[in-house]
Amino acid sequence: MNKKLSLFMALVMTASLFVGCGKGGANNKDSASKGDTIKIGLDYELSNDVATYGQGLVTGIEMAFKEINDAGGVLGKKVELIKADNKSDTAEAANVASKLATRDKVVAILGPATSGSVKAAIPQATQNKVPLISASATADDVTIDSHGKVRDYVFKTCFSDSFQGVILANFAVKDLKSKNAAVLIDTTSDYSKGLSKSFKETYSKLGGKVVTEQAYQAKDKDFKAVLTNIKNAKPDLLYLPGYYEEVGLIVKQARELGLNVPILGGDGYDSPKLTELAGKEALNNVYYTNHYSSKDTSANVVRFIDAFKKQFNKEPNAFNALGYDLAYFIADALKRAGEPDREKLKEALASTKDFKGITGQLSIDKNHNPVKSITILEVKNGEPTFLKKQQP
Repeated sequence: MNKKLSLFMALVMTASLFVGCGKGGANNKDSASKGDTIKIGLDYELSNDVATYGQGLVTGIEMAFKEINDAGGVLGKKVELIKADNKSDTAEAANVASKLATRDKVVAILGPATSGSVKAAIPQATQNKVPLISASATADDVTIDSHGKVRDYVFKTCFSDSFQGVILANFAVKDLKSKNAAVLIDTTSDYSKGLSKSFKETYSKLGGKVVTEQAYQAKDKDFKAVLTNIKNAKPDLLYLPGYYEEVGLIVKQARELGLNVPILGGDGYDSPKLTELAGKEALNNVYYTNHYSSKDTSANVVRFIDAFKKQFNKEPNAFNALGYDLAYFIADALKRAGEPDREKLKEALASTKDFKGITGQLSIDKNHNPVKSITILEVKNGEPTFLKKQQP
């Protein structure tokens, strides 16, 4: 009996060793690619404050990967998307990144949409050595840490805040002939502060004067006091970098107070809710930088718009286009990596050159940022219209 028990225990221990070896020895390729699929994680704001950004990006991503899978997939495998809602919360964005990297064992994480949530997710991506790519986190310090070192596993396919600020400062002075600008900043937002900094620096270098700088905070509803201060300073232009939720209300209240100067901002304006909040009449003489315009007549853009309209019965916005590009961007890198391996994918992403997307052609620079064009839109009666495309 003892011999039989000893033999049984020996067999159990041997089996457990094989199981342990199998689990511990799983490499990046095996964990992210099981059978005929390659797993890619989506960490996005699908509910709460900035849900329209996350929803728009995911719609574009899912559309693109359906096309990719229908055409045979990537490396002979179908792409499986593991989608999670970070609820527009930075702590949840970090939790989602951890789950995708460790439990779901994805080969890459796409998202989040906003710079704050991306920064919250970076430690998990870095610790678990999984590439994280955002198509819309425009903060300059997303891919560079506080010591100026490139974050090895973090990439973005959108231009940076500093680029937006520089472009609009040039536009303000050279196109709108502005000499005296007011600046209104969301002090709770790195996005708003980053755009403001680069705008003010460039505007001043070009001979412009910032006559007043006022502040507000996210979730504020009444902006009449700061707008009155701005009106009293007699600016010929208002630079208002922020997100559509507050911007819509600010524009509406500015016009009600008779502040009818041009208003300029960044890609945070891009939401159909901007018009709902501000009203069509208030949204004239408003300009903002963006990644894309549906009025672009490039052949690949027209094909994308037609396909999107056929599927969703509406025109795509910039976030749809950014998500669509992001899917093809990582598919391209996976093909060049040769296998769904996190380390090889990281190297392929870093070496991307002349990738042709809906939002423009891009190459990844030494800081893991894209070199690409930027679009300036003019809002007319609530409708964004293509004004010009600016090359880097």
